[in-house]
Amino acid sequence: MAGRSSTPMRNVALLLAAIVAASALGSAVAFAPSSRAARSPVAALSMAPRFDKATEKWYTDDPAERAGSSYGPIGSLYRAGPKPFLSRVFNPDTYDQAVLKYMAQDGCDRKEAQGNMDAFLENPQDWAYQKVCEQNGSYKKDYANANMGKKQVVLSTVWGVGVTYFLGNLAYNGIQGGMMADSFHRTMELLGVEV
Repeated sequence: MAGRSSTPMRNVALLLAAIVAASALGSAVAFAPSSRAARSPVAALSMAPRFDKATEKWYTDDPAERAGSSYGPIGSLYRAGPKPFLSRVFNPDTYDQAVLKYMAQDGCDRKEAQGNMDAFLENPQDWAYQKVCEQNGSYKKDYANANMGKKQVVLSTVWGVGVTYFLGNLAYNGIQGGMMADSFHRTMELLGVEV
């Protein structure tokens, strides 16, 4: 029995190690300074994202504003949670098009546009309310750096690893004949079905 249960537990341990490594790499990239040099307003306008009517897509000529030049999906996970993270993983082109459109309409850089898009995907009503408050003279919320303090990153990582371990352990025990199998057999006995 010890040999049989050690292989799945080793797989769970390897999965957790991979998640921690990905989190560490993603958070390290998130703290890297921007590689863009300061530009004049005229140069910034010429490099703004534009809409191509033929392909019906937004694009940019500036390598500093292309997809992947700001922060990755792990940065979205830390800043705004699982909704924008999953959106970036499963719909990367749609996400990038939304970011480019926001950059063109608001005249901001990619990091600020990504932060706003992540906040919008997490909770559209709160994001819209904050934007209305900003237009009425309230403070401007920095979505690009939200939840990126060192303490918050560590707390989020510990919480995420703990939840992942708990859910992985729950699934493992349920699959290996634990509580779910017992419940299933008891239900079948009450129904008079032989298993």
